[in-house]
Amino acid sequence: MIRKLLFIPPILIGIAVLYFMASGRDAPERKPPQERARAVRVITAEPVRLVPRVTGFGSIYPGTVWSATAQVSGEVIYVDPQLKKGAILPKGTEIVRISPADFELAISQAEANIRSAEAKLAELTVTEANTADLLKIEQQGMELREAELKRKQELFAQGTVAQSALQLEQRETVAQRKKLQDLKNTLRLLPTQREVQKEQIAVSKAQLASAKLDLRRTRIKLPFDAKIAEVNVEANQFVQTGGKIVTADSLDVAEVEAQIPISQFRDMVHAGLPAGLPDGITAQTIAKVVDEIGFAATVRLRAGDDVIEWPARFARVSDTIDPKTRTIGAIVTVDDAYAKATPGDRPPLTKGMFVEIEIRTKARDDKLVVPRAALHEGKLYVVNTEKRLEIREVKTGLAQGDLIVIDEGLTSGDTVVVSDLIPAVEGMLLRPQTDDEVLAELKAEATGRATR
Repeated sequence: MIRKLLFIPPILIGIAVLYFMASGRDAPERKPPQERARAVRVITAEPVRLVPRVTGFGSIYPGTVWSATAQVSGEVIYVDPQLKKGAILPKGTEIVRISPADFELAISQAEANIRSAEAKLAELTVTEANTADLLKIEQQGMELREAELKRKQELFAQGTVAQSALQLEQRETVAQRKKLQDLKNTLRLLPTQREVQKEQIAVSKAQLASAKLDLRRTRIKLPFDAKIAEVNVEANQFVQTGGKIVTADSLDVAEVEAQIPISQFRDMVHAGLPAGLPDGITAQTIAKVVDEIGFAATVRLRAGDDVIEWPARFARVSDTIDPKTRTIGAIVTVDDAYAKATPGDRPPLTKGMFVEIEIRTKARDDKLVVPRAALHEGKLYVVNTEKRLEIREVKTGLAQGDLIVIDEGLTSGDTVVVSDLIPAVEGMLLRPQTDDEVLAELKAEATGRATR
């Protein structure tokens, strides 16, 4: 029994030791909870030089397409040996010749008609002079007849001349008077006959000019340096008036029409629109509006890793809007499309080549821009001076590429969060880290350098 109770004293001693140790220690120190800062990438809002622009894609087509049609009928007696599809020929090259035989005969006939009419006109001048002289003679003869008639009338009254003799003299006087009147009538008709011959000469000269014009039309020449697009004629072939012979494209100017969303084009124009422009568009004001907006353009060809550019001019806006895509056609032109080509380096702007076009307006200074990704339903995440999050509503302007212009709600020097922040709680503590790469890309995008 005593042995069974021997384990109790050690247990009591252990409990006493534990109590002594516990009662001699201080209570654990409690620390207040610490707020953890979220790391975010930021940029500093800085005024930049902004070039409003839009981009689109389209195919090259020549500025001028010349369709040669036969203006006269006839047999083709000559075709330039180099007149083939794709050939480039210089201005003034005679590419087709139609037989001139019919028109040379027409010229000879018209010239003969002119000479004949001129001879008749000269004859009328001589006839007029001769008739005038003859009229004077016959006038004198009339005076003699009238005197003789008067004498016989007096003798008849005295009974010394027979009535038959008086009647004969009267008939002779009437015949003389008729001859005199015929000569006067002839003189009266001569001016009309002269006018008829003059008109005949004019008609013959018109026929001569027409024949000469047709003769020139038998030789078809290129009006400018051109690339042959289509050939529809061969030697010894008979062509009809109005028949299409050759189609050629100009080399000096190339055009591109790109379809651009109406909203983007409108925003670009609005961003580059100066004050004081007149309302409405007329033929007189459109040139001023385009000049004031300051449109400029670039045509860009991407060939693998290479990017080839041509300076271009904004020409005009297409006449219609695509109802399906709600886009507007913007047309730009490139001068010296072939002259600026370099073999092996810069190809010519050939018809059908698919290119990118960029249209710009005048640059605008002191614009605040941020990446599009930094905008959250019309709000920006801004780091305040206490490094806490401020969710700020802003008014946006032009949006192009990966940037957007902030018109109101942001000032120069503000720190803008450009990384994802989920969840975003107003006033949360942040640990900002400047992202110089994003800022550099943003500035390049604003000036247009990032598109190359």
